[in-house]
Amino acid sequence: MRPALHAVLALFLLNGALFGSWAARIPAFKEHFALSPDALGLLLLCLAGGAILAFPAAGRVIDRQGPARLSKILAVAYCLALPLLAVAPDPITLAAALLIFGACFGAMDVAMNAWGAEVESARGKPLLPQLHAVFSLGAGLGAAGGALAVAAGLGPLGHFALVALVLGLATVPFALRGPDGARPAAPAEPAAKPARGPILPTGTLLLVGLIAGATGLSEAAVADWSAVYLRIVTDAPPALAALGFAAFSTTMVIVRLSGGWIVARLGAVLATRLSGICLALGTTLVVFGAGSLTVLAGFAVLGCGAALVMPLAFARAAADTRVAPGTAIAQVALIGYGGLLLGPPLIGFIAARSDYPTAFLLLLALGLLVAVLAPALRPPPLKRRAKTPR
Repeated sequence: MRPALHAVLALFLLNGALFGSWAARIPAFKEHFALSPDALGLLLLCLAGGAILAFPAAGRVIDRQGPARLSKILAVAYCLALPLLAVAPDPITLAAALLIFGACFGAMDVAMNAWGAEVESARGKPLLPQLHAVFSLGAGLGAAGGALAVAAGLGPLGHFALVALVLGLATVPFALRGPDGARPAAPAEPAAKPARGPILPTGTLLLVGLIAGATGLSEAAVADWSAVYLRIVTDAPPALAALGFAAFSTTMVIVRLSGGWIVARLGAVLATRLSGICLALGTTLVVFGAGSLTVLAGFAVLGCGAALVMPLAFARAAADTRVAPGTAIAQVALIGYGGLLLGPPLIGFIAARSDYPTAFLLLLALGLLVAVLAPALRPPPLKRRAKTPR
């Protein structure tokens, strides 16, 4: 169990750090290729599109071969994909490289969550919240490393090659030493064969996906619009406006690190319901706050609300008794990441036709939706084993 735990910890750290490294250098690519905001948005959609296309394929491979083998392959491929971005000679080639990078990111996200769910099940206590905290920590370290690279005058190619080499040597050996595990058993229901499973979830898994999508949309909205909101709505100075997402991220990491303790004592349903209430309460502070500090406090409360929902949704998907784990996680991830994609443009669309506080009221409704749908994350009952005749 210890090598498997070390392996998934390394994978979550690697995944977050590589993504954070890319995110920190986006301005350099925008400047180098003289990209307009619309063109940059299309390129970023290529990254997201690669991830979404990879989800179903990764789920099917996991259900046939197990998540460990795919995770190990993707850990190496993802390290190689990062420098590939920096050698793109034009925007078209960069779009193709981002498609590959996004596919590695998305497939690895499904695989490492499935492997993490296996380790969590074997340990008998919550683990995915802490693993997602490690991802957030890795993303922060990757972004900080990007800032240092910029300060040192290091170009994207040298920066990405160094990151891939250092992170690869620091994390991939741990992943490779993790046990492959046994070939996964066939799913309980014949209708849920991995190769023929639907791309979108149905039944309870659809509700789980909606919870993940609502939280993902809220998270993306805060990431992309918190600084703009503080600057325009509260007239905060630039330095203070930049703290909006920092407040959100800090509370998210703290709650995720405490996630095992919280879920073990409250259960998945109550923890999710309280998370939805925190999302609604945080949005209330943001929308109706009297000043910058109140709005900052609102973003911090939003971070508390968003912290546990996604890992709990993945854990519920992995435990489903009707759909194989890889397929179930891929289905939930598809809606969850759909929310991440939809959030920023939707907030911008509403704000352009009204104002930013009105646009952020959407997050209040999504928080209440999470609270109402929380029972969908109740662990499914284990099927009774047939009695052995004496």
